[in-house]
Parts: sequence; structure tokens; C-alpha cells
Amino acid sequence: MIAKIAHGENITGALEYNQRKVEQENGTVLFTSKMVESLDGSFSVAQLRRSFAPYLLANRKTEKPVIHISLNPDPRDKVSDEAFIEMAQKYMQHMGYGEQPFVVFKHTDINRAHCHIVTVCVDEHGKKIPDTFERRRSMEICRSLEQQYGLQPATGQHQQTDDRLFRSVDHQKGDIKSQIAAVVRYLPERYHFQGLGAYNALLSLYNITAEEVKGELAGKVKSGLVYIALDGEGNKVSNPFKASLFGKKAGHANMEVHYTRSKADMKESDVRSETKRTIEVALHSTKAEATFKQQLKDQGIDTVIRRSAEGRIYGITFVDHTHGMVWNGSQLGKELSANTFNTLWLDTSLQQPSGKDELLPGGQPPEPVRPIESPDPFGFFQEEVPAGIIDFEQLIEGLGGWLPEAGAESMEELQFSRNMKKKKRRRQKPEM
Repeated sequence: MIAKIAHGENITGALEYNQRKVEQENGTVLFTSKMVESLDGSFSVAQLRRSFAPYLLANRKTEKPVIHISLNPDPRDKVSDEAFIEMAQKYMQHMGYGEQPFVVFKHTDINRAHCHIVTVCVDEHGKKIPDTFERRRSMEICRSLEQQYGLQPATGQHQQTDDRLFRSVDHQKGDIKSQIAAVVRYLPERYHFQGLGAYNALLSLYNITAEEVKGELAGKVKSGLVYIALDGEGNKVSNPFKASLFGKKAGHANMEVHYTRSKADMKESDVRSETKRTIEVALHSTKAEATFKQQLKDQGIDTVIRRSAEGRIYGITFVDHTHGMVWNGSQLGKELSANTFNTLWLDTSLQQPSGKDELLPGGQPPEPVRPIESPDPFGFFQEEVPAGIIDFEQLIEGLGGWLPEAGAESMEELQFSRNMKKKKRRRQKPEM
């Protein structure tokens, strides 16, 4: 069994992602611990979020208080709902989150059932729960659960990293040709990619770019590749090197064959759904580009973004090192295309309200600095309170989100007064 742990900022996004699976009949809520229950047994994002509100209100220092965990048995394992619940409880207890509120979702949208767990890593006092050696402890409990429940052990590419280490080209060290050779001779053996654009996205991680060149030989048009070293900013810093210097595997003809083979292999692979799911989790549990990229990097996926001179995102590629596959965002789905991320990250400082947007009061977002297409993309404010009835939980949440701003003016006055007193004391001469 494989466990994937993602740390994020947005509890609403994490819950919305899982609740959408339920609404699409590709998932169910299996179990809740220390969560607010509804009278009819139904669940909604707003209802689930209320159980985490006191913890998030108490949090003062942890930048990523939300944890989104997926437990993934082998496709050959047939795990009952009861076993999933027991394993989730034991996993959370072992990881130190057993006393936290958490909700367990079961997903059935791919060819193997798996479960997702959403919780927070700060306690009711706002203190962060220790996560030292998190990955090691996660692997330990997964191995233990495999034995207890007779599951297939996690082996192969999921458990082991590739022994061959590719190093980024450093043009300042010299011998650029040898540095490039150490990468391009072996990348096709390790990765699937379907075209020169995807290949260049992969190469850019190692400060290399490839360009196609064409010419005539004996009256026939011939195509070839040249490789050029880049600096850390993506600028060319070397003369072009012919692909023939690095052997046939790095040449144009071999790459054309590799593109075709990769297209067929990636089409038949079930990895696409898994990679897409990992990216969607990161998308819904983070708010900024940097945290999104770091969360995916922690799970073995690099994000390569291409921008125009004006800063518009026109291309996004995901390099899945675990499975050795390079995906353009649009190949994974329209919702992961470049346009989606361009809209999401375009001036996010202007689009995001101040404070903790998960805990805004009154069922309405504050007026944005400028209009945006979807001020409430996750349905955060869907539930309405009937007229004449006060929802005290919403009121408490609202106060938590608004009190700091409401007191801002008085705090400035207090600070001004203190500064004036200091100046007066400095003006007084000491008695002789």
C-alpha cells in the first residue's frame, strides 16, 4: 500500500475535491472522527468545514495547516469498507493525528478503490502536531498494515527511486559537452514524452534545451537536433552541440520513434488518472503557484510553466518522476490546461481576500478589489441561514475572520500614543 501525504492551506478546496467525487457517485464518506454530524446523515462542504474551524482559528504560525492523505492499496487487493475504516484509524493514530477531527472518503473513480483522509495538523490550541520523520513513519505503518490485512507489498517503481542520478548542467564548471551527454543519453530510457515540447520541458529541469534544425543533403531535406546549455534563468549559455556527439539515442530519428512509442504506452497506462488525481489534490489544497509546485515536487512531480513576455501562462507540463512520464496539462484534462492556471494565478494578490478566507462571515465574500469570474469557486458560501435564525457557529467563524481588521485603526492609535510617550521620555533631561 502506498500513502501520499500533501500539506496545504485551503481546507475548503480539499473537502470540495472529495465531496465532488461523492456527488458524481465516484465516492462515499466512509467514516468521520470528532466531526459535526447532520441529523439526516448527509454531508456538505460547509458542514464538514465547521469541525475544523476552531483549530484553524486557533492556528497562528503554521502556514500549511491542512493535511490531505491518500491510502492506495495494490489493484489486486480487495479491501472492504470495514477494513478501509480500520486501516485509516490505525494510520492516523500512528501518525499522531488520532485525536484530530478527520473525515475518510472512499474513491472509486479508477480501477482500484482507495481512500482519502482530510484533517488539520494543528491542535485545538493552535499548536502544530510534530511531523518529524513523517515519511519514514508513514512507510512503517503502511508495511505494518500490509501484514495485518494481507495486502500486496509495495514494491517496484513506487517504493524504489531510480539509482541513476541526473545532474543539472552547470556551465560555470566547464566541459559542458560531457555534462549534457550524461543527461541526454539516458533520459529516453527513463521517461516517456510525446513530442519535442514535452522533451524540452523535461530537459529544462537539467538546464538543457533541444532545437530542431533542417537542411539539405544530396537534394533531400534532413532534420536533426542540437542541444544547448542553459543557465538557471533559462538563458542559452553555450554553442549548440550536434545530437550525433551523444549517440543515436539522443538523435532526431530515435526521438521520433520514442515519441510514437511513448504516445501508445501513455495512452494504455492507468497512471494518467493517478497523476491527474495527485495534481488536482494540490490544486485544491493550495492557493499560490509556489506552494502548488512545492507540494507536487514533494510527491515526485515537477511543474514546468511557460509564460509569454507579458507574463501570461501559455503552457504547463508535469514531469512525473515516479512513473517516468511527462504530461502536458491539457493531456490530463481541460481543467488542468494552461488557461486554468493562468486565470487562477493571475494577480492572486488582488483576488485573494485578506485573512483566512475559509472563515469569512455571513455567507458572503468581502468585495474584491476587482471583479473575478468566480468569487466562490468551491461553493464555500452555498448554505444559507433562514431569515430570523442566527447561526452562532457562522457568527463565531465570522468574528475570527474579521476581528483583526476591525481593530486595526484602534491598534494604530495605541501604537502612536506609545511612540509619543517614548519621545517625551527622551526629551526629559536626567536630574543632576
